[in-house]
Amino acid sequence: MSSCDTCVVRNRAICAALDNHEIEALNGIGRQRQLQAGDPLIWEGEDSMLVANVIDGILKLTNCTEDGREQIVGVVYPADFIGRPFGAKSHHSVTALTDAKVCLFARSDFDRFASDHPALEHKLLKRTLDELDRTRAWMLLLARKSAEEKVATFLLDMSERLVDTACESPQGGPMDHFELPFSRQQIGDVLGLTIETVSRQMTRMKRDGILDLPTRRTVRICDRAALEAMAG
Repeated sequence: MSSCDTCVVRNRAICAALDNHEIEALNGIGRQRQLQAGDPLIWEGEDSMLVANVIDGILKLTNCTEDGREQIVGVVYPADFIGRPFGAKSHHSVTALTDAKVCLFARSDFDRFASDHPALEHKLLKRTLDELDRTRAWMLLLARKSAEEKVATFLLDMSERLVDTACESPQGGPMDHFELPFSRQQIGDVLGLTIETVSRQMTRMKRDGILDLPTRRTVRICDRAALEAMAG
């Protein structure tokens, strides 16, 4: 595994809570793994064997319905933590949406390490609470917001989270120009909308000068204030 000193997410991942000696110890139980888009990492319902820090790329969390349909229930980005520490089963599958690199740990090794390092456990707790806040916000989006509000909120969220997967804007804030890791169909699956509704909303935003859409995956936000107003 390459040196943690050169890791691009070193200061933002959960291991930021550790000193250099502790990082060296954590380094000894981990390994890096490259994933191609579409590669699975964790399977829903299986024993919780792995946890990981995302170094690069984007991965999706999914559940399957009884009739075999896939539902995207979350997305993880660089510096995010994935897996189920201190748990027996994995409650969702994890699959690479784009080419990705992860720092991988056996769950049992990581559990023992975390138990011996309270600062790391504290960081894990904070991440869990932040994820709970995002989940509650997402419940509001799915339950109460209109199609227009859903798509606008989704694009704003992407612009804020994707800042770490490309060069940051000069001000260090959200990206106004980015590549979506999702197809229109996947956006619809995430938001509970049809692909036609997603396309119609994005086309309308382009017509109104709020967005520019050079390709089906490229988004340029031309009027952030209007997009924020649209998101409610």
